[in-house]
Amino acid sequence: MDAVSPPPVTSPPSARPHPRLGERVLTAVSRDPLTAPNRRRNDAVLTVAVAALALLLGLVVNDGRDPDALGWLLLAGAVVPLAWRREHPGLVLALVLLCVAPYHAMDNTHAAPLPASLIALYTLAATARPRVTLLVGFGVIGLTLTVMFGVGADEGLEALRTSGWIFAVLVFGVDVRVYRRYVASVVRRAEHAERTREEEAARRVAEERLRIARDLHDLLAHSITLIGVQTSVASHVLTVDPDRLDRAAIAKALDDIAETCRTARGELRTTLEVLRADGPDWDGPLPDLAALPDLVRAAEARLTLRTGDGPLPSAVQAAAYRIVQESLTNAVRHGGPGTGISVTVLDRGGELTVTVTDDGDGGGVGPVTTAADGAGYGIIGMRERARSVGGTLSAGPRDGGGFEVAAVLPLRQSEVSA
Repeated sequence: MDAVSPPPVTSPPSARPHPRLGERVLTAVSRDPLTAPNRRRNDAVLTVAVAALALLLGLVVNDGRDPDALGWLLLAGAVVPLAWRREHPGLVLALVLLCVAPYHAMDNTHAAPLPASLIALYTLAATARPRVTLLVGFGVIGLTLTVMFGVGADEGLEALRTSGWIFAVLVFGVDVRVYRRYVASVVRRAEHAERTREEEAARRVAEERLRIARDLHDLLAHSITLIGVQTSVASHVLTVDPDRLDRAAIAKALDDIAETCRTARGELRTTLEVLRADGPDWDGPLPDLAALPDLVRAAEARLTLRTGDGPLPSAVQAAAYRIVQESLTNAVRHGGPGTGISVTVLDRGGELTVTVTDDGDGGGVGPVTTAADGAGYGIIGMRERARSVGGTLSAGPRDGGGFEVAAVLPLRQSEVSA
């Protein structure tokens, strides 16, 4: 009989380490006092603790006479307002001073209300402007010295000697306020940077989608147009004179259709790979000027291509290729039968000029009308292509008939936007 193995012992998930005392204190100091969690409860606990300390000091310390009933009442009046010190720091300090001043004037135990007074001063310094804190500090010290010198010379001198504690508390409060504002500004900058990063990512996604849409439009429109023309050629050969069937012409038309389909499929795969790329900056291979002869040959156009010895920017080459592709598509589609098409690409040193002309009878109507009416995006896409590399494009009917597309694409890197 097989022995039954005991179930594996799973260790409990590790608990989150409890923050240390220093970390909790730093967090409490950095937090805005008006947004701190459980602030009312914490202030109530602080008020009870200060009341207990004031009671202990009033009973133990002998730096004045023991408080009577009125003294204890004034002492309680100086402590109780601390429960609302965050919401109304100025009012709380005023109430504390109104109770503490007659308490000291009656020469009661002077150490008893000291904790409540210092906490009220710190709260105001940590929440008010430094100018207000400075004025309040001078006012409190002046009031304290006036009251204590009224009690006696020795008490006044002692108050003058210990008045540095008031300034120390005020300076500490101002320092905490500055630190909190600094932390808040760092948090705001981090949040702004995060929002900006998300907006930049969204903008890049939108631009990439627009680029893919232009590529797909250029690719599919050009390929489908060529396939339509080649299919019309094969149909014409079959129907015009079926007794004298030109098998070579039909075979060439079908081969051209197959080649166009293969080329379109390859470019379509390359374009769609952008959507599957892992890296955010991966754009995939771009078409270049080396592919122009095959593109022009498929459209039965004439090509004049002269470039320098140095390499051209890939973005400029891709823009030139797409402009020529879309221009050929429009010329074949709208130029009419027997249209002659000429493509000229010249490197003039600082710029690349692309010119596509045709002598058809409808070239000046179709593309311009559809683009202006919003039904087509051929010329709009070509202008965006030229603008993406800092260039310009013009398109319109020629004086002697036909249609012309002319683009000027700068080659200097400072003018080319990738």
